[in-house]
Amino acid sequence: MIIIMTGLCNPTYSEVDGLLELLTKSKSLHILMIMDRKNKPIRFSDLKNLVDSSSTTISRRLKELEAHGLVTRTLVGGVGNMSKYSITKDTKSLRPILQSLFDWVEKRSKN
Repeated sequence: MIIIMTGLCNPTYSEVDGLLELLTKSKSLHILMIMDRKNKPIRFSDLKNLVDSSSTTISRRLKELEAHGLVTRTLVGGVGNMSKYSITKDTKSLRPILQSLFDWVEKRSKN
């Protein structure tokens, strides 16, 4: 049986697809969960150690998350112009969804 859709697709579906594509990239969710639990700005090197990933991966994900408005970067003066990263208000609103994914996986792994 073939179902033919005659209506236009809701553009929100595309937005959801884009968000899921970003969040499912290597270490994206891990980065957001750590930043959310820290609940304060975090330095790149600290984040890299907590996520346990390469600098390249962390840097790419932070740039992508920043471009999508989920992370902000603040330059801290001093030697080397260190940056600190924090989650945005939009990311904080995702907290229950991210936590439910974490809880679901944890519960499933115990079965």
